[in-house]
Amino acid sequence: MNLLSRLLHRDGLMLIIDKPAGVPVHRGPKGGPSLEDAFDELRFGLPRAPALAHRLDKDTSGCLVLGRHRKALDRLGKLFKSGRISKTYWAVVEGAPEAEEGEIDLALGRLDAARGWWMRPDPLGLPSRTSWRVLGRSPDASLAFVEFTPHTGRTHQIRVHAQAMGWPILGDPIYGHGRREGAPPLHLHARAITIPMQDSKEPVRAEAPPPDHMSEALALCGLAPDLPTTTKTINMTV
Repeated sequence: MNLLSRLLHRDGLMLIIDKPAGVPVHRGPKGGPSLEDAFDELRFGLPRAPALAHRLDKDTSGCLVLGRHRKALDRLGKLFKSGRISKTYWAVVEGAPEAEEGEIDLALGRLDAARGWWMRPDPLGLPSRTSWRVLGRSPDASLAFVEFTPHTGRTHQIRVHAQAMGWPILGDPIYGHGRREGAPPLHLHARAITIPMQDSKEPVRAEAPPPDHMSEALALCGLAPDLPTTTKTINMTV
């Protein structure tokens, strides 16, 4: 993995990279390669490699934030926990939402301890809220291009909320039909993130272009091929 080519933002406190789909961010209990294996190339002169400030699912692509040292990680952790960091996701879902926008307020809990982090709607679970709006639809109404804004940070929140609404994310192997033979990869992308890292400065915003495996479905749903898809905000401060 050449993470240098996927760098969206760099300053003295943090990095934002465009995570590739299909790669776990850290090594799981069964081992195997992970994104963290390549963090050493992102030291840029500091004595230690950056560390994850949050996580994205293995099959989700897009904006991933790394803290460059302990103080930065502490600050980022507080911002994520307090909900001050704004995140936008793009997804292609199976089905046709009846409305053009809305909000999903549905508590989530663990499906089964044996299933690890798999989640389900649970009235006794943790409060979970996601706003959404339709950005495009396929001509046959079998797919929709949806922008999701999570207001809480539960595991698999967008994926479970989409399934609960009756339009699972295309290619989702857990909550959709992605386990079928010949199914496409998960069509979920962390499109943009805004971080008020320093109160005395403007928030940092980064955007990641949608991955290649989503391009066909997005075009089918009306995403113009000449639409600007990325805004790199690289600050070369060490």
